[in-house]
Amino acid sequence: MAASVLRGRTATLCQTVKRVSCLKTRIPGASQSGLLPHAANYNPKPLKLNLKGLYIPDKESERTPEWQKTAKADRKLYGKHGSASGVDPATLWPSHAQLEVMVKEEDEWHPPLDVTLKNVEAREEEEAAKRRAREKVIADNMAKMPQMIADWRREKRESKLNLKEEKARRDKMLAEARERFGYAVDPRTPKFLEMVAEIEKEEKKKKKLMKRRLREQQVSTPPSPADAASS
Repeated sequence: MAASVLRGRTATLCQTVKRVSCLKTRIPGASQSGLLPHAANYNPKPLKLNLKGLYIPDKESERTPEWQKTAKADRKLYGKHGSASGVDPATLWPSHAQLEVMVKEEDEWHPPLDVTLKNVEAREEEEAAKRRAREKVIADNMAKMPQMIADWRREKRESKLNLKEEKARRDKMLAEARERFGYAVDPRTPKFLEMVAEIEKEEKKKKKLMKRRLREQQVSTPPSPADAASS
């Protein structure tokens, strides 16, 4: 890359030297000491352009930029030059539709003081109501806390008791299965599950029979003299 840049600069320098040599041959009596100082001391006169005058864009011309044809450009031109700009001030005012939009935005973003105060008061009242409701919920929960703790402790005791009973029942079932089959049985095997279902079925039958006998005893037992006197 450096070699290519060096070659380019060398070619440019050669072209410049050729142009100077050609210029010397075309201008008789020109020398290196005379031509270059004249070229260096050349000071052209400035163009006489009136850049400080009033510029009014031609809106009918296609060369005029579109932004110079807008109402914003007219307002800026009239604000800078006044009536000399040739802009009709009546055209600078917004239309009825624009005025309605402006009024609506003003009412929305910059409402009157009384409306602002009412909005602030309503917002504070809403926040106060939310705070009171939250405080009431906290107070109700604190009042229920002793009963909730007691219920939690009772459920915990019942859960421990149920686990203990379930463990005792499971150990009993395993012992019975070992006694029935003569070896330790895995509680996950179908044989053990069938035995458990059979035992539960027998226990249900025993409970039903016990209830029936209790009802029969209550019916067959005559009332005592005290109960007869009271009746």
